[in-house]
Amino acid sequence: MTQTRIPAVFMRGGTSKALVLKRADLPKDETLWPQIFAAMLGSPDPNLRQLNGMGGGISSLSKICVIGPATRDDADIDYTFAQVGVVDDTVDFSGNCGNMSSAMGPFAYDEGLVDGPRDGEAVVRIHNTNSGKVIVARFPVAQGEAAVTGEVEIPGVTGPGAPVALDFLDPGNTFGRGTLPSGAGSDVLVLADGRQVQVTMIDAAVPAVFVSAADVGGDTGAHPAAIDADAALMARLEEIRQLASVRMGLTDSPQAAAKRIATPKVAMVGPPAAYADLTGATHAAEAQDLQIRMISAGQAHRAVPVTGALALSCAAVVEGSVVAACLAPGADPLALRIGTPSGIVGTGALRDPASGTITAARILRTQRRLMEGRVLVPAPATSPTETA
Repeated sequence: MTQTRIPAVFMRGGTSKALVLKRADLPKDETLWPQIFAAMLGSPDPNLRQLNGMGGGISSLSKICVIGPATRDDADIDYTFAQVGVVDDTVDFSGNCGNMSSAMGPFAYDEGLVDGPRDGEAVVRIHNTNSGKVIVARFPVAQGEAAVTGEVEIPGVTGPGAPVALDFLDPGNTFGRGTLPSGAGSDVLVLADGRQVQVTMIDAAVPAVFVSAADVGGDTGAHPAAIDADAALMARLEEIRQLASVRMGLTDSPQAAAKRIATPKVAMVGPPAAYADLTGATHAAEAQDLQIRMISAGQAHRAVPVTGALALSCAAVVEGSVVAACLAPGADPLALRIGTPSGIVGTGALRDPASGTITAARILRTQRRLMEGRVLVPAPATSPTETA
């Protein structure tokens, strides 16, 4: 047999798409997974198309999710996320994908991996193995299937869908170095050209570093393609990301950080201002609380990664942060309106006023199962005898 067939479901979660696999259908030896996942999606591809696989040529379409039995008592399932490079075959397990998190509960329900009502609301507690955190997903079900039709519209997705409410519990400190690894709401990084930039480094939902667009010569109203085309700006943001990785204790060198494409995320933030989204629709400054342009796996994201939005909302409640300095007067931390390339995204964070601990971060998404069957992998990447 020249190709191995592995059961898979192709799903949209929020503004991302991924192959969703069951752990039992993969090799027990997890060191074999990266080669298999890259082959599934068609990486590496210097042409940025992934024509020889299921990927779509951009970071939000080059993802793998693996679901298995829960390994902790307060969860119903385990969920492992893999970000696969497009140009190269890097497979990064260091962070979660919040968008695809919205599809994990419905996948588990539809596959019969969890119990739930035939009609009504299902609740699935998801243990994300990348971050060690639990996400509680609530979504409607009808006639024994997760609902996909509804009234919720999210920027970047055409048409409404059924709501999936996600509560990321205790989102901070996913890497064990604290929510604020440096201990401060903001820090100064010195770049190779001598430029000093103020940043906020936070580990909440995902490790992330935020910098004011004005400090790096960027524009939070810019089209993602324009950001990608600005080689000097992209190099500057990547340098900030690598320096922050070392300062946060995620890697021991910038060289090691360069190989870890998923974390930390890096983003430019700025105060609200009128801009046009990818559809050409204009958004007034009054409709936003701040703006963001986030880099994901080396590319300007077309919307904002959910974990990035959650990290942003958590940083917004940190006194002295770069993010807090950009907020519109009177902004509600529980209902922030974020200006992204695809439109306005709503998110928020809960902070215990007594302890200062961020107890939860929230966001609303939609999801849909797109295709189910088997994904074929060329035999050199794996063999039937290697699978569990």
